[in-house]
Amino acid sequence: MAASPSMPSSFSRRSLLGALGAGAIALPGASLLSGCGGGAGGGGGNEINFLYMGDASGQKQWNALFEEFRKTNPDITLKAQGLATNSNWADFFNQVTSRMAGGQVPDMIQIATEGMRLFASKGLLEPLDSYIEKDKALIDEYYADCDPKLVEWNAKYGSPDGKTYYLPGEFNTMCMWAHQELYQQAGVELPADGADWTWDDFLAGAKLIKEKTGAYAYNAAPEYFVGVMPWLLTNGASTFDADWAQPTVNTPEAIEAATYCRQLVADGLSPEPGGTFDEATAFAQGKLATLGRGRWGIVDLQGVDAVDKAVIVKWPKKATEGTPVGWNGYPIMKQSKNKDAAWTFAKFLISKEGSSFFAKQGGTIVPARKSVADSDSFLDGAPEGTPLMYEALSYATPIPSPDRGAEIQKEIEGAWQQIMAGNAEPEAGLNALQDKLAGLV
Repeated sequence: MAASPSMPSSFSRRSLLGALGAGAIALPGASLLSGCGGGAGGGGGNEINFLYMGDASGQKQWNALFEEFRKTNPDITLKAQGLATNSNWADFFNQVTSRMAGGQVPDMIQIATEGMRLFASKGLLEPLDSYIEKDKALIDEYYADCDPKLVEWNAKYGSPDGKTYYLPGEFNTMCMWAHQELYQQAGVELPADGADWTWDDFLAGAKLIKEKTGAYAYNAAPEYFVGVMPWLLTNGASTFDADWAQPTVNTPEAIEAATYCRQLVADGLSPEPGGTFDEATAFAQGKLATLGRGRWGIVDLQGVDAVDKAVIVKWPKKATEGTPVGWNGYPIMKQSKNKDAAWTFAKFLISKEGSSFFAKQGGTIVPARKSVADSDSFLDGAPEGTPLMYEALSYATPIPSPDRGAEIQKEIEGAWQQIMAGNAEPEAGLNALQDKLAGLV
């Protein structure tokens, strides 16, 4: 992510947006489509209430960023609140929409890819086009420093009506974070310098690691962004077509991916699903050889003093390189009375200074600016192979997030969980899932 993002605290990006799934929420005092407060140039004050996804692991980095903004913008009062979650966007968005339904409407929120189209389609957000035109030189410079695909995807998937509701923000792609010592102990060579490796390579190494060290190779968890999409995409499959209009989750390639992951569990190369399995702790203790992670992996491993044990490599592939990508957006709410001040904060978040400062704090997301992603502020103290997370944009696929995202992700993760547990055969399980998803688009 989203995503995300992520980043993404851990971007498990699980079933989200339940409060919005069945229709627009009712906000006291105004229609969602008309809103109160000024438009571009008509802000109602210099106080910003900002909600973001933030648990204890990422709080320090966010707070440092907020203090930096306050130093350079002392005339704006920034009231930021991180909503503690179960490390997933579902919980975050449900908390946000519950607050809004109760009349607590923030000026800005953090939104990952999974929620962008839905929030915009419900009329909750202020179009940014007039602001962008006013600061065209700044935005043009920003876009020139971003990967063109990120700009293109943001426009395609973030807007239901051709208006601009989001500036593309930081993102997450998926890579494997491999335990160098375990691979060395098993005599297994990891791909070097961004080289590809295959599912067969990964499986052969997993068996040797189990035999020589007793460690699991990988945790075949059912999270949509983290555990499902990377395997589908590296076999040329996905959950939906490119327009997110038709499900495609029961193709032969998707069934093959689910079968492969189930075999990892059946062969004892992955822990059984269900219960609790602390991946970061197991990795630090030499009991888990790889983590599927975006940039947030650095915070996970910092917490267990294990960053130096990891090297980042591409996801192993069957048919093609592949990774999901999810990115952040920081929209201004239509009902905000402080839109001008909120735009000032949005500009700070995309500025080279703001992005570099946040990266230096060891944040959980990859900077959208290529110049920052290539800089020491992002790379210092990070595992070998960190540049691969930006390079993965060249073969990434935006995480499919149709409007009924909450129900869709719940069905995907539930079906994958049943397959991983051996309670459903891959083909039968994905055929049933295909039928369910077809009824949700």
